Amino acid sequence: MRKFAFLLLLASYSAFAQSLSRPEKTVIATVQKHMPETEAFLEKVVNINSGTLNKEGVRSVGKLMSDEFDKLGFKTEWVTLPDSLNRAGHLVATRQGKKGKKLFLIGHLDTVFEKSLPMEPYTRVNDSTVAGQGVNDMKGGDVVIIAALKALHEQKLLDDTSITIYFTGDEESSGGPESRRDFVERARTCDLALAFESAQGLRAVTTGRRGSSSWTLNVKAQTGHSSRIFSDLGYGAIYEATRILNEFRRTLGQEQYLTFNPGLIVGGAEVHYDDKTAKAEVVGKTNIVAGTALVKGDLRFLTETQKENARAKMREIVEKSLPLTKATISFTDGIPGMEPTAANDELRKQVDKISRDMGIGSVEAFDPGARGAGDVSFVAQYMPCLDGLGASGKGAHSIEETMNTKEFPLLIQRAALLIYRLTR
Repeated sequence: MRKFAFLLLLASYSAFAQSLSRPEKTVIATVQKHMPETEAFLEKVVNINSGTLNKEGVRSVGKLMSDEFDKLGFKTEWVTLPDSLNRAGHLVATRQGKKGKKLFLIGHLDTVFEKSLPMEPYTRVNDSTVAGQGVNDMKGGDVVIIAALKALHEQKLLDDTSITIYFTGDEESSGGPESRRDFVERARTCDLALAFESAQGLRAVTTGRRGSSSWTLNVKAQTGHSSRIFSDLGYGAIYEATRILNEFRRTLGQEQYLTFNPGLIVGGAEVHYDDKTAKAEVVGKTNIVAGTALVKGDLRFLTETQKENARAKMREIVEKSLPLTKATISFTDGIPGMEPTAANDELRKQVDKISRDMGIGSVEAFDPGARGAGDVSFVAQYMPCLDGLGASGKGAHSIEETMNTKEFPLLIQRAALLIYRLTR
């Protein structure tokens, strides 16, 4: 049995050796050689709070990463944003060449963990797991990019390549369309985009992911003594809001990839809502028919067609008001969907080939319905895109966020080989 296992291992190694070129084998060895300093750098950036609204923290992480790109021969710059957006800005690193595809590599510097929250420092949980704020979403992914490029640079394999790296400072809470204007413009000068949001292990990458937008439902109704409800005062604002939400669920609730979550609902005699603090004040009594109701929610979808069809059906439901009530619904665009196109799947096939050549198995497309919105979706309509190339782990956006340290070097190696092959 041991002899048989040894022969299988030998055959696997032989196939691996034949599938990779000499430069690629050298890149893999280089990544492995630098893993101690790579992990030390990851620990350093994780231990700096960079919640989206902690502008100083976001810029501090950006400066550390900018210094690394400077060492690799990239031209770096900080993209500032209007003060009105209350966002730190973005880090961009570029190099221009004539060899291979022009790549647009995407990451983000911010996390969901604002400075007001208790700090969860980088902690080694066991021999395969580390924990910390943003360790996989997505400081681990940013470090995958840096470590992969470092290995290629050391072997002089970045020479004459054309690569733009764009690390946004507000992915977790975007400053709006103005914050992504420069991002989209730069992307459109490239041939394809690779995003390094959290990986779903070694065996899947993201060829599609859902977009997100928001909606606001306002309901007005006749108000007065509660004993007159259902008669000359009609049904009141709360019953109308309830009817609408139930019809949303009944009519659209089973459509694949479509979700619509009412995250806030308030109703009463008077309602006041503050967008800046996301807090509502309500005045109401049990013996007064509610004159107003407010519902705020999100809408998630895979394609623009699915989004627009859902909005049309929601408007139709809203317009069928109960007696003596009047409801209106408005929609606000957020992040578009990333449709799983054939061109995206061709990129997935290239990752699959590299993964097989490395001896770590096949790579499938991850379920797009299981991924939230991300920056890559802003450019998905312009070029082939692939996401989920970053660090793997669990518990993103929670105090239990972890990263898999066993898979980390393999993901860096695979990213390095993907960049190498695309830029030949």
